[in-house]
Amino acid sequence: MTNLWPRRAAEMAAMFMIGDGVAGLVQPRRHTALWQERALGAEMTVRPFVGRPTRRRAYAVAQIAAGLWLASRLRA
Repeated sequence: MTNLWPRRAAEMAAMFMIGDGVAGLVQPRRHTALWQERALGAEMTVRPFVGRPTRRRAYAVAQIAAGLWLASRLRA
């Protein structure tokens, strides 16, 4: 039997991308603020989106699309 862990990890990554994208699309200011301080290194990741909800929404759409694409490529 082929090792399933790499595919499971990819599936988890796809689900994270989709979920994070939805949160950023629906509530961009709240979602960005959550990761703005004391976020174990994620602060730099959200810095381009602070005070720019439209930019965060655009990124969210790209995240969702990438997550759906990744999930569609996976086979059981």
